[in-house]
Formats: sequence, structure tokens, C-alpha cells
Amino acid sequence: MDGGIMEKLRVGLLFGGRSVEHDVSVVSATSILSALDRERYDVSLIGVDADGGWHLIDADALAALPETTLADAFAQPGVFLPATTGASELRSANEGPPPGPAGRVDVIFPIIHGRGGEDGALQGLLEMADLPYVGSGVLSSAAQMDKDVAKRLLAHSGIPVTPWITFSPAELDREGLPAAAERVETELGLPVYVKPANSGSSIGISRAEGTAAVVAAIAEARLYDRKIVVESSIEAREVEVAVLGNDHPEASVTGEIRANQAFYDFDAKYRDDATELIIPADLDPDLSETIRETAKLAYQALDAEGLARVDFLVDRETHQIYVNELNSLPGFTSVSMYPKLWEATGLAYPKLLDRLIELALERHALRSKLETHAPTPLAER
Repeated sequence: MDGGIMEKLRVGLLFGGRSVEHDVSVVSATSILSALDRERYDVSLIGVDADGGWHLIDADALAALPETTLADAFAQPGVFLPATTGASELRSANEGPPPGPAGRVDVIFPIIHGRGGEDGALQGLLEMADLPYVGSGVLSSAAQMDKDVAKRLLAHSGIPVTPWITFSPAELDREGLPAAAERVETELGLPVYVKPANSGSSIGISRAEGTAAVVAAIAEARLYDRKIVVESSIEAREVEVAVLGNDHPEASVTGEIRANQAFYDFDAKYRDDATELIIPADLDPDLSETIRETAKLAYQALDAEGLARVDFLVDRETHQIYVNELNSLPGFTSVSMYPKLWEATGLAYPKLLDRLIELALERHALRSKLETHAPTPLAER
């Protein structure tokens, strides 16, 4: 602080990535960039291209340009990686640290969706670099991303999930797809949903109503992951809750998705104007409160921090609720449910970003107090 003027916090907005959700990440980052309070933050844009290269661009240079130019970050010369020295510095692989505030960051706001961004891999890199970052840690990110692991942990915690079967690569190779499809029909019945265990934005997910369709759906899902999850189909309403916080999470109002398609797939999420987001959801108040409380329980069961969107299925006849999945880095586009839910709860988009950054810094400060050295060096024992 100099002369009573507080120095701006240096935020690294990390986006793109090597996953099928690359383009969604770019749109999310565009929305975040436009909403961050530039009176409070100096923003560095860190774009990870489709081949895994890291590029740094000055956010101020894009301020007066159309939003679509955010993708220009990938065209900048030089590849940058986080320093792993605890120096909170971004270094060029061949030029040294770039000049100015873009060369250093106080906190990373990662909005890389999918593999490599929300599966614990990126979080591990940031932990090694000793950088504060928004969102859950390594273990929780990986657990939330893996639909099979998440279901096991949630079920173990007494939280209802839909019946499912998981096929490992070895099982599929040994049984063959037709035999796997027959097992699905026997154990779960039809129709079912077939999903890559690790994927997002509904990419690679299919609804299958016959055995032959299950075979085709498994083959499709294997394009995106080696482990496949097959779930029972339930005539249900799709309800979502946004959760925010570290040790004491808060839940937003509920929201309902009404898609104009068989299920809420990629097109319904990002391309179909007929998809409706009903906020708050038209639910019985007691049921809505049960869903909100269950969302917080699921959040804690998977050791989530910072944020997560918790997706539910609500049986249309029995009103039984099931946790479908948790998303550790949900979409932040202009049509995304997570920021819309908090806005309806009374937390505007810019203030939501402020809170997420605060939570990241709070968590890092607490973890920094933990001992990293043995009480007595082995050489002295």
C-alpha cells in the first residue's frame, strides 16, 4: 500500500485447454474478463491452446476489442509456464519473465473445462507452483470429474444417486460391446444413458433405448474416455443448485432446465434457443429446501471448495431426488446456470467473482500455515 492506495490484486485468468470443451472455456473466460472489476484487479490472460501450449496476453490490449478476440491469446508468440518456485511468476520458456504486471500473479482463476482443467491435473500444477487458485483441490476435482468415483463416494455418504454400471477398458475388451449391452439391459433395463466417465458439457453422452443403441453409444463414449458409465433413465425434471464456499458452503436458489430435446445435451446447452432456464424452479418449498441441503451435503462429501454446480434429477411421479453429478468448474458463459443462480439469490456476477477470488486466497493462506518439514530432521535422530 502506498499513500493510502491499495495495490491491485493480480489475477491470472487461465482458459482454453486440451479438451473437447476448449471453445466453451474461451466463452466462459470472455464473460469473466468483462465482469472483473478493473479498479480492483490487474488481469493477465493465460491461454492454453488445443496442443497444450501456454500463451500470455495483456488483457488491457483487448479491452476495446470485440469479445471474440479473446481467442487471439493463442496467437501470441512465446510459450509460458508457471514457475514452480513459489514465486507466483509466469515465465517465458525462452525469454525470461515478461515485463509489467502480466509477469506476476497473486491468484489464478482457472476456467478450463474438462480433461486437464477440472480433473485435478491443473490443480496439481498450481499446488506445486504454490499459487492460490479458484476452485476445488486435486482430489476433489478428480473425484467430481470422474462420474463413477463421484457416485461411489456419494452413495457411501448416503446421498441418493441413480443406479449405474461402470465398464473398465479391460472389461469392454474382454466382454465385447454386444455382451456389455446385454448386461446393461439385464441389470438396469432400458432406456439408459451412456457416458464417458470423465467428460463435461454432455459431450459423448447418448440416450440408448435398445441393445443395438447401447452398443453404438458405448462406442461413441469410448472416443472421449476409456472408462464408461451407464445409468438408468428416470422420467425426471433436471434441477441445479450453485454452491459457494470452503468449509461452510452456501447454496443458491434452485433452478430447472427444460430442454427441447430428449435430454440436456451439448446442443441444448449452448445452441438451442428453445432451452429454458427456470429460476427459481417451480418446486414445493420443502422439496426445494431438501434439494439445497442435499447439494451442500454432496459438496462436502466430495470435499469440494470454492464452487460447484450440483445437478439433480427429480422423479416426476415420486419426487424422489437423485444427485446426478457435481461440476467443479461450471460454465461461466452468459447463458450458464451457475452465475444465473447466484444472481437470482442476490449475488451479482462481479460480486460472485470477487467472492471466489477471496475464497481462493483464504484457502491458500490457511494451507500455507501447515508444516512442510518433519519435526526432527532424520539426520539428527
